[in-house]
Amino acid sequence: MAGHAAKTFEPLNIAVLTVSDTRTEENDTSGQYLAEALRAAGHKLADKRIVPDDIYLMRAAVSQWIADESIQAVLVTGGTGFTDRDSTPEALQPLFDKTVEGFGELFRQISFTDIGSSTVQSRALAGLANHTLICCMPGSTGACRTAWEGILLEQLDSRHRPCNFIPHIRPAQPACESRG
Repeated sequence: MAGHAAKTFEPLNIAVLTVSDTRTEENDTSGQYLAEALRAAGHKLADKRIVPDDIYLMRAAVSQWIADESIQAVLVTGGTGFTDRDSTPEALQPLFDKTVEGFGELFRQISFTDIGSSTVQSRALAGLANHTLICCMPGSTGACRTAWEGILLEQLDSRHRPCNFIPHIRPAQPACESRG
């Protein structure tokens, strides 16, 4: 691929993780929003799970996806605040091979318009692990919309110029390959 942007759209296989002690599939509006948004953009929902705000359960789920050659990105919603149970950054940052500092910075900048100085309490973060992009955002549906519309929609689009994340993540692999 010449440069950092392609001429054609490359759909990604994306997993969504909701971190919550109280959400279920019926009331997980943030995870549902991310799943619907990524599909609407032309990507594939590879997997979707809800785990409690537990460091080891989060690491287990995300580690499984990082090791799965068919998954290229993981979107995590929840657990990025300052309550005693919020532990997404502590759980997932050790898995990163590289940190994407700009994700959290840009998320807070965009959020400032909506929530003012309260944006300093967001610990949104992103990183790359085994050529898989992992983006962690707050648990509110509004915050997920802010991250998707303000950052992820473009950065997960192979056509976005001058650059996007596609050259830094693994190429798409089918979910199941024949071994014949």
